[in-house]
Amino acid sequence: MPLRSEWFVLYGAVAVLYLFVAWREWLALKSESARSPVWHGPVLALAIGLHGVLLVHGVYVEGQLRFGFAHALSATLWITAIIIWLETFFSPSRGLFLLVLPLAALTTLLPVAYPGAILGQATDAPLFRVHLLLAILAYSLLTIAAMQALLMASMERRLHGDTTGSAGGRLAHFLDRLPPLLAMETVLFRLIGAGFLLLTATLVSGIFFSEEVFGRALRFDHKTVFTFAAWFVFGALLVGRVVFGWRGRTALRWTLTGFAMLMLAYVGSRFVIEVLLQRA
Repeated sequence: MPLRSEWFVLYGAVAVLYLFVAWREWLALKSESARSPVWHGPVLALAIGLHGVLLVHGVYVEGQLRFGFAHALSATLWITAIIIWLETFFSPSRGLFLLVLPLAALTTLLPVAYPGAILGQATDAPLFRVHLLLAILAYSLLTIAAMQALLMASMERRLHGDTTGSAGGRLAHFLDRLPPLLAMETVLFRLIGAGFLLLTATLVSGIFFSEEVFGRALRFDHKTVFTFAAWFVFGALLVGRVVFGWRGRTALRWTLTGFAMLMLAYVGSRFVIEVLLQRA
């Protein structure tokens, strides 16, 4: 179903709002006060609210469920933006806006170019809706964890004096405004722990849904293999943290490896099918 012109305008407006708030946050973090204007919150809330409207409009088409890699990414970054926005009321997490909001702007526009496909009647089952919600929540939390890991890696390089040049100087000024590395590490493992529990629930609900619809508990396709691989990596990281005291670069490498596996599980495979092979 082609989009009307007003919907194109709305998609563009949401992307612009995200980018505008990200730009203003960058300017605020560069300043000495590092305080964002009071209107940042309402503008970001408006962008998030409109993004949610666009998701509903794109996913539900004449009573049918349409979904694809673009919707998965858009929904993931939407929930990620919500979580980080709420987190800023309780802890200094604004630095993540500079990573999340530009990506949210991009993924807002993706469903326009890649609208996905109408899913089958099996997706009307309540268990599938629960499975989908759990999966997107798990993706969102682990996306935040991956971005936190990237910031922490930059901070660690900064501590070892690896940031050089004028661009490096601006980056160093920004990194110096972030919370201490140990505090960010605590938040990182809290995110991974919650994301791992949601990923476990996603796998369990997926097993029950697959058995109910296809008559077998597991379908050993790319999505299943990479999801279990991501689950194993994050589980091993949490065990290594408790048993061996893993932290620092070891924890960051495992976090980014697990996130890469998770992206390949659904988004990567659907990207290949929908974009490279051009099959819905």
